[in-house]
Amino acid sequence: MNILNTFSLEGKVALVTGAAYGIGFAMAEAFAQSGAKIAFNCRGQEHMDKALADYKQKGIDAHGYICDVTDEKQVQQMVADIEEELGTVDILVNNAGIIKRVPMCDMSVDEFRQVIDIDLNAPFIMSKAVIPAMIKKGHGKIINICSMMSELGRETVSAYAAAKGGLKMLTKNIASEYGEYNIQCNGIGPGYIATPQTAPLRELSEDGSRHPFDQFIISKTPQARWGTPEDLMGPAVFLASDASNFVNGHVLYVDGGILAYIGKQPK
Repeated sequence: MNILNTFSLEGKVALVTGAAYGIGFAMAEAFAQSGAKIAFNCRGQEHMDKALADYKQKGIDAHGYICDVTDEKQVQQMVADIEEELGTVDILVNNAGIIKRVPMCDMSVDEFRQVIDIDLNAPFIMSKAVIPAMIKKGHGKIINICSMMSELGRETVSAYAAAKGGLKMLTKNIASEYGEYNIQCNGIGPGYIATPQTAPLRELSEDGSRHPFDQFIISKTPQARWGTPEDLMGPAVFLASDASNFVNGHVLYVDGGILAYIGKQPK
């Protein structure tokens, strides 16, 4: 056996939610480079058109579907369409998510529910939609995009932390319930990644100095930098491939060492 062959995704169908840009786009690109056929969703046609153009520019024949991942009927229809056009979904990445940075006592119940619905309920709906065909086929890979907030709390992200903590446990439960069918469900917990979602935290002040939170993250990360979407490509291919066939219920934190680091002693 050539070990490099176990990382191949040749002929596999990969569905990456929210892969119009950022982390999801990078993972989809990595899967395509490894031989997979790519499917992704957007909620609106404008984002879809831009994403398809971006994939085309990369030389990737991606297949886009308009779908709200919190709507079970839409999800079931999308999965059926993918199966008809590309084949059974072999790899599902639950990447779509939102964050609302609002102090808990200032956050409305509706805002809290919206974050939970997209970041936790949607992965449940998506996974439920693809697992039966994975069981029938005899294999499957589900990757949930968790977060360091699956382990830690921080000011202003109560809903996000609650959702990502729940997603970590959903990951473990899917692994527990469906491992016997050769389905591996794992998570990736990104650290602070330089994406449009985190752009406000990296903006320079008027005097050219770094945002205080930017300084904070650099000081807390042993590698002294933000991550990039490309940093997620290798871990994603590993968890999507046969190389990880005995890895199940695990969350792989790609955080530059933040969770392992107590921080520097104040001078």
